[in-house]
Amino acid sequence: MKQLKKYLLSITALLGLFILPFNASAEEVDMGSKVMKFINDTGFAQLSNGNWLCIIMILVSCLLFYLAIVKKFEPLLLLPIAFGMLLTNLPGAGLYHPELFEGGHVHWANFVNANNVGLLDYIYLGVKLGIYPCIIFIGVGAMTDFGPLLANPKSFLLGAAAQIGIFATFLGALALGFTYAEAGSIGIIGGADGPTAIYLTSKLAPGLLGPIAVAAYSYMALVPVIQPPIMKVLTTQKEREIVMQQLRKVSKKEKIVFPIVVTVFVSLLLPSAAPLIGCLMLGNLMRESGVVDRLSKTVQNELMNICTLFLGISVGATTTATAFLNFQTLAILIIGILAFSIGSAGGVLLAKFMNLFTKNKINPLIGSAGVSAVPMAARVSQNVGQEANPGNFLLMHAMGPNVAGVIGSAVAAGILLSFLG
Repeated sequence: MKQLKKYLLSITALLGLFILPFNASAEEVDMGSKVMKFINDTGFAQLSNGNWLCIIMILVSCLLFYLAIVKKFEPLLLLPIAFGMLLTNLPGAGLYHPELFEGGHVHWANFVNANNVGLLDYIYLGVKLGIYPCIIFIGVGAMTDFGPLLANPKSFLLGAAAQIGIFATFLGALALGFTYAEAGSIGIIGGADGPTAIYLTSKLAPGLLGPIAVAAYSYMALVPVIQPPIMKVLTTQKEREIVMQQLRKVSKKEKIVFPIVVTVFVSLLLPSAAPLIGCLMLGNLMRESGVVDRLSKTVQNELMNICTLFLGISVGATTTATAFLNFQTLAILIIGILAFSIGSAGGVLLAKFMNLFTKNKINPLIGSAGVSAVPMAARVSQNVGQEANPGNFLLMHAMGPNVAGVIGSAVAAGILLSFLG
């Protein structure tokens, strides 16, 4: 005990020697108050002052890290989204300020004072201005082969049928009390197209951007889990065993003309869809023309990866505790899975209906690939088909509705934007 007292006296003496010079005169800075201010300004102090919602959001971000890293659920998007969520919910960091984007508008005047603007505010401008989703669509177009769609034009109908989930969910969200703009943003989850969902939500309901983006990418990652039970319930063993005819070879000229024709037709019919469709078809034209390989490879890799990183971080930044932890988020997660399920079922049911009138039968399993999760949905159709008939190869047949779904979801977003924007 005496030894302990001796140590304490020694420590006190040393502290006294350190603090004494700062208390030498009234003109010296009060270091005690500065130390207290430093302590009160730390995130730990702010967490202890009732910011328990931030702790919950940090735990949610850790859950997303687990899904991205361990379960590999869309890691390219979920990991940066999770990190953006982590950063924006660290008390005192001041990286993102929702008030700069209140009312769905960018308050440019407030960006003049750099002290009131965080790093994530600047990065989020790419989402708010619709830059990141469109650039990602250029990359998607450069990686997409529309050959299976051109070889079997009936695939357009299957891709369109899968978009029924968007409009059915729109009506369901309205019934739950969401506004028209919010319901349109929630409905687009049924298209299983993350960039389209982010683009539309940033225009119609930016306050819901975080929950909708998390729901859209989570359900895209869960395609192999969600779709097979729906496909098996709606089809018979005999239908799953249908072997489709081999697709014809599509000429290079057709592949070059296709993106130009689609851009002109869709943009004239639905101008609000021009940014997404135009970027998608630009990327595809660069791929199919064969004269700009360097640009095509750049948008497929470096450019798309950079934009994916910024998109994920900035979307995660919008998931503040007040915006995420509420009834609306729970409703969006529930409605989202219903939207995705309805979209998958719509494609299967239309394929069954078409078989009543066509000579060359369609395997209904490829109808579920009409959602825009490329190429995961097509692979699911292939796997379920091979379970029924190991010698059946549906992948290329399923790619037709799959890439048609990408066009369909962009067109559906344009329709919603035209009516609700």
